[in-house]
Amino acid sequence: MSQHKNKTFATALAFLLGGLGAHRFYLKGSVDRLGLLHICSLPAAGLVYGLGHAPNPFWVLLPLILSWLVGFGEALILGLTPDEKWDARYNRNSGRRSASHWFVILLVVVTMLVGTTALIATISRLFDLLYTGGAYG
Repeated sequence: MSQHKNKTFATALAFLLGGLGAHRFYLKGSVDRLGLLHICSLPAAGLVYGLGHAPNPFWVLLPLILSWLVGFGEALILGLTPDEKWDARYNRNSGRRSASHWFVILLVVVTMLVGTTALIATISRLFDLLYTGGAYG
C-alpha cells in the first residue's frame, strides 16, 4: 500500500508554495524534475541580480514571478481534477478513495483571483518596461 495523496492539500500547497514546487515534491517525491525547476528560480533571480548592472527589481524578481504563476496554474489543474481521475493517477495503490469537499473549490476560486491578478500585473509591468522604459512607475 502506498501513501494516500490528498487533493485539497496538494492544491493548497500549489497555491501557497507553488513557486517553490512544494506540491510537486508532495505528489512525486524529492527528485521531481519540474519541482527542481521551480527551485531553480531562486538562483536564477540571484544571477539576474548579480550579472545585471543595477537592474530594475522587476527583472530580478521575474524568474520567481514566473515560477509562482506556473504554481497558480498547477493549483487550478490539481483542484479541478475529478476525484476518480485523481485516484487513478496518484492513489492507485492506497486502498482509499478521495472525496473532495467545498474547501477545494474555495481554493480554486481564490487561486483564480490571486493568479489572474498577478498575471495581469506582471504583463502590465512587463509592457511598461519594454515599451516605455518604465515611464509609468
